Amino acid sequence: MDDEVGVDIIAHVVQRLKGNHLHSHLEKQAKECLHRPEIKRECLKDDVRSFLKETGWERKLQNAVYRELHTLPPPSHTVSPPEHTKEPLSYMRKAQACWEKRILKSLNSMCTELGVPLARKRPVREQKELVHKWTEMGTNEPDLSNFRPVYAPKDFLEMLISLRNANHDSSDEASCKSHWGLIQVPLNVKNILEMRKVFVELGLGTSQLGIDDNIHITPDLFENEHVRLGKRVVSEQDSAAAQQYSRQGCPTGLRATLWALILNCGNDLEDVMRYEQLKSGVIHHDLLVDSLIYKDVKLTASNDDYYFVFEDYLYQILLCFSRDTTVLEHFIYNSATPPKSSIQDKQGTEEYALVYPPNGVIPFHGFSMYVAPLCFLYNEPSQLYIIFREMYVRYFFRLHSISSSPSGIVSLCLQFEKLLQIHLPQLFYHLREMGAQPLRIAFKWMVRAFSGYLATDQLLLLWDRILGYDSLEIVAVLAAAVFAFRAENLMEVTSLAAAEAVLADLSTLKVMPLLQIFLFAAVI
Repeated sequence: MDDEVGVDIIAHVVQRLKGNHLHSHLEKQAKECLHRPEIKRECLKDDVRSFLKETGWERKLQNAVYRELHTLPPPSHTVSPPEHTKEPLSYMRKAQACWEKRILKSLNSMCTELGVPLARKRPVREQKELVHKWTEMGTNEPDLSNFRPVYAPKDFLEMLISLRNANHDSSDEASCKSHWGLIQVPLNVKNILEMRKVFVELGLGTSQLGIDDNIHITPDLFENEHVRLGKRVVSEQDSAAAQQYSRQGCPTGLRATLWALILNCGNDLEDVMRYEQLKSGVIHHDLLVDSLIYKDVKLTASNDDYYFVFEDYLYQILLCFSRDTTVLEHFIYNSATPPKSSIQDKQGTEEYALVYPPNGVIPFHGFSMYVAPLCFLYNEPSQLYIIFREMYVRYFFRLHSISSSPSGIVSLCLQFEKLLQIHLPQLFYHLREMGAQPLRIAFKWMVRAFSGYLATDQLLLLWDRILGYDSLEIVAVLAAAVFAFRAENLMEVTSLAAAEAVLADLSTLKVMPLLQIFLFAAVI
């Protein structure tokens, strides 16, 4: 069985790479090197391999394979149906399908109420105006008063709270195993000892960027050595090494390059051309979701002290993202299914149903905050775009889809509640009795991976670790650590509003000390 899985994985990766522009580049380089005098016919294969290694193409191939392995669907039994690859638990699949119907119904209702088509071709005059204002779209003031977000995080939370596994008996409320939290599904999540093994590099004895006072080594000395090592990792152009390196944090001057290396995102000519194609699609056609994007940016990033200056970038990136059909590939391993809508006058006819929007992702309230922090790192729109797209198809999609993945939002919620219940039971019980369930406060942080809540330098240190460990589980740990840090004040509150007031401002928090103390200084 293991051999079969291994062969399937190899076949999948080879097939994926054949459709990649890297394949044609490698082929071209291999053919061109045949004319070089040092390439001998007797040892042709070895000489070509040596040439590709010396010219850096072998490393590019290794990074491409590494990227494919990270987005590979989990192995499943050979006779299991295709939907099991997306999500093995049937009740999760049903819940996700139900949620998708609600979202689509909300979108179609808005379309009908406002008399606005899902898509329309822009008049030539409007196209010219958009081309002229492309880099200053923030100056546009369209009337969005009648538009509303399709859903907000609190709506999604209510859906997650209602999740139940029909095969699981959760009736014994009084048992010692009962869970006090809102998430009542039997998923395996890591306890703190297991967390310590996973996040071993965050241990108290390990130096970290983001911690000012380290008792083992002078901070400046560590930072200088860490920067030197980071420059070496960049020069080696090794995605795996860059990922391991980022577990201790990325220096500010190297972060953009290291993240691009981890995600295997260059800014090649093909990437620039693809971005220009998407931009052309925005200019020629107007979608209903464009107004949702405008509305979201206006409600969130435009009012944020850190991100309001990037308003124009956010419009450019998100409008292009909505047209990108390559995003649809991630639905192979996403529990969600891309929404479809019928062509006008062909309602209810499956053959005329098209994926809408073209990327299969309907934006919700706060969606633009997935892009905003990246604007601090990348000022070239095409590179900013491909980094965001890769971050989304690897990580962010899991924060707004229902699945049993350890990095999925359901597991993160359960992880957060269990960490808090086990290690701060008095606090958890007190808040529960006061009608201030902790998850109702923390959910909005987790669904955005803390974007818009932490100071940007601290958020980027957190995202370093998301990339480094290839996991969103650290988000749940940080949410629990924030409650632990404010525990004394929270024990005094008598209502949900009071608890929210205590946790209203996270902008002064230092992420890495909080994580280290919660994970490694707590008494088990």
